[in-house]
Amino acid sequence: MTATTRVNGDLNNTEVLRKPVEFAPDHAYSGKTLAIPETEDDSTIRTRYRPFVQRPDVARNDWVSKLELSTALKMAEADMRDGGERLKVLVLYGSLRQRSYSRLLAFESARILFRLGCDVRIYDPTALPVKDDVHHDNAKVQELRDLSRWSDGHVWVSPEQHGNLTAVFKNQIDWIPLSTGSVRPTQGRTLAIAQVSGGSQSFNTVNSLRMLGRWMRMFTIPNQSSVPKAYTQFTEERDSGDDSAYLEAEGGSRLMPSGNRDRLVDCMEEFMKYTLVMREHFDLFNDRFSERSEREAKRAREQSSTEAKEKAGQEGNAKSLGGKEVVNGVDVNGI
Repeated sequence: MTATTRVNGDLNNTEVLRKPVEFAPDHAYSGKTLAIPETEDDSTIRTRYRPFVQRPDVARNDWVSKLELSTALKMAEADMRDGGERLKVLVLYGSLRQRSYSRLLAFESARILFRLGCDVRIYDPTALPVKDDVHHDNAKVQELRDLSRWSDGHVWVSPEQHGNLTAVFKNQIDWIPLSTGSVRPTQGRTLAIAQVSGGSQSFNTVNSLRMLGRWMRMFTIPNQSSVPKAYTQFTEERDSGDDSAYLEAEGGSRLMPSGNRDRLVDCMEEFMKYTLVMREHFDLFNDRFSERSEREAKRAREQSSTEAKEKAGQEGNAKSLGGKEVVNGVDVNGI
């Protein structure tokens, strides 16, 4: 093959690609879940932060339980077996509507991660004040900041409104500071992003979320999810009192089968893998040349200031002694 043929006949430069490694499904993990069982979960946490959890009879047979996730399940299982904690994931959504599609998508994301063994907590932005300089002690603000510090990674789901993310979502991020003393609530953490749109598919919001994640010093995974015409993508709500209909509808308000649903699964699986691999190196990612230099310069200034004060004190004592004729009963003028 000539050089000319190689260039013109291989526009995608496939001849330099690495040979892909295929991970065959392990059928022993079909239907397996690593979700925290209710008997082992904190009841307060479960009630407050896990509204996505379905009844056991629904969770055992819904679409999430049927996903082929053996590779990710093996990774999580091995990590927990070796003494690792469950991955701690904070999920944020950006709408206060009664039937919020960003919340419904956040719930589906949480269910996937919950099955993969993550400790998932969803923050409810209701009653969070608009960002200002006076509500830092507000209970909802402190709750959000505590959850951010607690987490290993975030999942952000925002609706697209007027071509970009909503004020409800941005307000949550604005309340999470880049630093609190020596603690950086988001630096080094992983991030998965998704959006829902009322119209045709758009990537404005996920692009803005990606930029926002970079600004918060987070590692945003390469994949992302954008769900168009979200009002057509979810099943209707179901009354849990109608048992057979409720089971058949998998609890109701569920994401319907489509390429959009498959992409969401891809994102959550990828997010879980990245977070698991990177978690043990969080401290390493927080180490920066510029900040090390700044710390060393600060230490040098403090040391110089301390030495100057000590020298001034010694000189002051010497002058004090020099002005006295008798010190402790001894005439020092003749010394």
